[in-house]
This record gives sequence, structure tokens and C-alpha cells, in this order.
Amino acid sequence: MASNDFSQINALDPNTLGGLRRLSKQNTPEAAKEAAKQFEALFVQQMLKSMRDATPKGGLFDSDETRMYQGLLDQQMAMQLSTRAGGIGLAKVLERQMNVGKTTVTLPDGPVSLDTMIRRGFDSAAASASSAAATDTASRTATPAAKSAAAASGAPANGVAPMLPNMPAGAGPRAFVDKIWPEAVEASKATGIPARFLVAQAALETGWGKFELKNADGSASHNLFNIKAGKRWGGDTVNTSTTEYAGGVASRENASFRAYGSYADSFRDYARLISSNPRYAAVVGQSDATAFARGLQSAGYATDPLYADKLARIINGRTLRTALAGSTAPLA
Repeated sequence: MASNDFSQINALDPNTLGGLRRLSKQNTPEAAKEAAKQFEALFVQQMLKSMRDATPKGGLFDSDETRMYQGLLDQQMAMQLSTRAGGIGLAKVLERQMNVGKTTVTLPDGPVSLDTMIRRGFDSAAASASSAAATDTASRTATPAAKSAAAASGAPANGVAPMLPNMPAGAGPRAFVDKIWPEAVEASKATGIPARFLVAQAALETGWGKFELKNADGSASHNLFNIKAGKRWGGDTVNTSTTEYAGGVASRENASFRAYGSYADSFRDYARLISSNPRYAAVVGQSDATAFARGLQSAGYATDPLYADKLARIINGRTLRTALAGSTAPLA
């Protein structure tokens, strides 16, 4: 393992570059961290050197000697900038990139590699919650939207604080599909939207059913699409904290969401919203996953700028395909 003494780093020293190559061959998280730190220091030094080269030369104190000492000072500055207060952040980004596929996280169904989790589009599994909520609309007042990302957030896509999951631990996407597929098929008939698109959106909004909103007594709200109550809603409601986005800035607020007696009611209400509101005219009957996802976002369903991308990834992703292939529900 190379030394942590960045004061010896010199961008022109072949031994330094050789040390980076040796670290990369060790292929361990510790080696990746060390190599990333050294690369950041080298990068900062080269950045300072390029800045100096672009500065006009000349003057009373300009000479080969002063430029040599200026280079030594820049080398020391690069070391300081790269080691104090976490540096400029480049090392952390590089470290994460180098460790993709090696890091594991514990999901409800056991340890899964990070790259596998990303491929799944598994928006319900661990770590910190990152999320978003939707803007008010005339018919539904507002629907919370997803945040995300990446990717690897453990929260539901709607910005709602995690509640007790309705799905049992380890149930997974296949059980989620089995549970709601018949209702999705009925909603598909009413909207012309493929049932798998609807299942994917419900998965995005609830983290594959693991973060469905709960009533105050702990019972299920059956709100799979996290539609807010609004002033015109006369049914039951559930209150919780959500993340709203305005002008790209996130803020937390308490909001009231619709509560249903069954998942069938949730799908029927969603189908009624999509079919009756002119804003979703481009969504009804849409059979292209990307167009469907973008149509929802363009119509104001979500404020998260990544909502459409997340939804399209789940629709086209391996997790949903695998769950549908192994589901006991009859495909339509």
C-alpha cells in the first residue's frame, strides 16, 4: 500500500504514476481509496500548473528560478487542497466508481451487489431516503412524485417517510406483482395503458409495496400511487410528511393523502384520474414506456426531474421482467 504522504506527489515523477498503477492492481476498497486520493492530488497539481501556464509571463520577478519555486508552492497547495476537509470531492467520486460491483448492501432478501441492485431499479432497500412530491392539479390537487436518485435509495419514490411495510420481509417484487396484477389489468382496460406500466409506477411510488402509506391505526391505506386528498376528496385520508420540489429546491411539508378500502379502489381512482383529466391525454393509451413516463411528468404528475427516467428504467428493467415471468398471475 502506498503512503498517504501527498507532499511527495509530483505529476512529472514516473514513480508516483507507477504507484497509482500498483494500487489499481490490488483491486481492494482500501487500495481504491488510496489511489483515488492520490489521483485527486495529482489532478489539482496539474490544474494549478495549467493555470500558471495560461498566465501572461513577464515582469520584474519573472524568471526560471521563480517559476520553479512557484511550481513547488503549487505542489504543496495541491496536497493541502486534496487532504483538508475532504478535498475537492473528486477522490470520493472516483472511489465510488472503482468500487461499483464490489460493494454490497443488505436488502430484504439478503446481500446483493450494488450493480445488481442498480440493474433491478430496486427503489426500496436501505440507506437514506431521497424523494420528491408532485404539484397540485385541478382534479387531484397533487400527487407526490419520486426523487431519486439512484439510484440506490431505500425510500419510496414519492418522498413519503417510510412506514411499516405491508409486504412481508423478503417478499420481493414477484410477490408485489402477484398481489396487484389483477387490479392492474382492469385499470389497463380502462386507460389503454399496459398493465406492466401501471405496476411499475406503483412499484416506484411505494418501493415495491414496502413503503405503502399506513393509516393512523397501522392499517393499509391501499394508496399505491400516492395521490393526495385535495379539497374535493370526500373519502378517508392519511397524513404524513412529504418532500415537495419548487424550482428545483426541496422542502418538507405535511400533506393529506387519499385512503382506499382496497387496491382495486386505488387502481380505479388512478384510472379515473388519468382518463378524465385532459392534462393526461398523451398518457392514455400510451404503449411506449419512455413516452408514458415522460407524459406523466410533463403533465405535472411529478416534480422530480428524474421521475420519468426512473419509471422508464423500472418498466424496461430486469426486476419487473423477472417478476412477471415468475408471477402466478395470468398475463394479459
